[in-house]
Amino acid sequence: MSITDKLESMGLSLPSAAAPAANYVPYVVSGKQIFISGQIPFLNGEPMHLGRVGDDLSVQEGAEAAKACALNILAQANAAVDGDWSKIKRLVKLGGFVRSAKDFKDQPEVINGASNLFVEVMGDAGRHGRFAVSAADLPRGVAVEIDAIFELA
Repeated sequence: MSITDKLESMGLSLPSAAAPAANYVPYVVSGKQIFISGQIPFLNGEPMHLGRVGDDLSVQEGAEAAKACALNILAQANAAVDGDWSKIKRLVKLGGFVRSAKDFKDQPEVINGASNLFVEVMGDAGRHGRFAVSAADLPRGVAVEIDAIFELA
């Protein structure tokens, strides 16, 4: 089953790959890896999940923001391989930043919103290393930003 078909079976769709918002590229292919720039929870140009987790947003809402970031990561990976997912061997690593309230300590549960989606969509190839840390602020006031590294086949 293709990534697109798998997402559709889950009631989701692959968004358009977002253009960069500043002076960077959305992904870089280097050797046998794809480095995906940080993705934020804007789906098809529409902002979502603005605010600080633990103040304005719940852990569940933060996890939904992370899931939106994961969909954007999948869109960038899809662009990097021209839609040919047989070129991707696995997801290697995620870096997760959570715009958190001062005493918020559940960043791992928030980033699980992305991790769970990757495993559900990619199976064992979606299992990855990662970090999940707090950030005082994130671009455009979003709650979560996540970057990724994929290994090419």
